[in-house]
Amino acid sequence: MLVDPLARKCLRQAFTAIRAKWPFQIVAIVLLPDHLHTVWTLPTGDDRYSLRGRRIKEEFTRTYLAAGGRELGQSASRVRQGQRGVWHKRFWEHTCRHEEDLKRCADYVHWNPKKHHLVVNVKDWPWSSFHRFVKLGEYPPDWGRDDPTPGYDTPEWE
Repeated sequence: MLVDPLARKCLRQAFTAIRAKWPFQIVAIVLLPDHLHTVWTLPTGDDRYSLRGRRIKEEFTRTYLAAGGRELGQSASRVRQGQRGVWHKRFWEHTCRHEEDLKRCADYVHWNPKKHHLVVNVKDWPWSSFHRFVKLGEYPPDWGRDDPTPGYDTPEWE
């Protein structure tokens, strides 16, 4: 769902709108059919990941559905709680404590399309900051033949 052109457009708009109110930098990102992974840096002293994540999901959902995007089926529980059938119900956050941890998180994000068997090679997934990392020399183009983060998986990060 999230890789259709309308969804990509609405997601860009949501990120832009929320970043204008609550700044953050995107270190790494990958957009998958039913969810996304991101690594952000926030301004010093600001730890409101949840606020940003919630607001991005809200903004995206509002604009996506208003523009004709479709929801997935919803469980009775989601209907009772007033939740839309667009996003995974929850998200996980992890604060990186040092550069090695930050690299591991970016590697995990970029490995995700291959982890989910969406591509044979990481480079074949177009909706990923992996390509920017290659241009910057952080990865060789054939990076990701093997899992770079074995045993590292959400939500068991902490």
